[in-house]
Amino acid sequence: MSAPAPVEVHRDGAIVRIVLADPARANALSPAMVAALGDLFARDWRAEGVRALLLAGAGRHFSAGADLAHLASLQEATPEANRRDSEALRALFESLLRQEVLTVALVHGACVAGGCGLATACDFVVAAEGATFQYTEVRIGFVPALVATFLPLRVRGSDLRELLLHPRPLAAPEALAIGLVNRVVPAAELASAGLALADEILAAASSEAIARTKRLLLDLAGQPLATRLDLATAANAEARATADCRRGIATFLADKRTPDWRR
Repeated sequence: MSAPAPVEVHRDGAIVRIVLADPARANALSPAMVAALGDLFARDWRAEGVRALLLAGAGRHFSAGADLAHLASLQEATPEANRRDSEALRALFESLLRQEVLTVALVHGACVAGGCGLATACDFVVAAEGATFQYTEVRIGFVPALVATFLPLRVRGSDLRELLLHPRPLAAPEALAIGLVNRVVPAAELASAGLALADEILAAASSEAIARTKRLLLDLAGQPLATRLDLATAANAEARATADCRRGIATFLADKRTPDWRR
């Protein structure tokens, strides 16, 4: 009998729900799960008519981070094997960060290390009231290297150091206060709140504009001012030629409202 798929995919119209589906191991990031998620996030979902991806975890927790059995095997791994493993994780995070549709993580229970990185690489994080967040890498002598590349897009420098150098479980309200989380809701309302947020954004914002804005935010990170202004000027000019921009301007000029982008 083949092993069950580590990830489930459910589509409802323009929204796809991706579920980490290894609850017996707290949705640990096994090589199979990393590969499956990397493939899913690398898909051109916009070309398939999808406008948002919701990421959730089955069972009691969102994700406990690294798969312990795989972590144990790496103690005897060659430098080449370690590099391949790191490259797979890089591909996963990069595909999520570069995914052009809206991404929303729905976090409950524990959200730890790489699992925490997975959630906070999404555009929005909606957390259940009892959720906890923790980057535990330094506690086992590891370096939270990949998450350090994108966490500065979410939190200020002093909070970044607190999260990575002095890790402790961060309750959802604390995560909200520093910007690691966007919304905190009762656990029973997590799924509906995430769906409502996605629907609210998709009604109010053009998918083309969302994709272009996400791309620009990544390109601007860490660049000198002149380069940022060059990139922003080009993005501004190019956006004017899109069908969505023409529609938005025409609608506003006609009756002083913005389009319902769900239609």
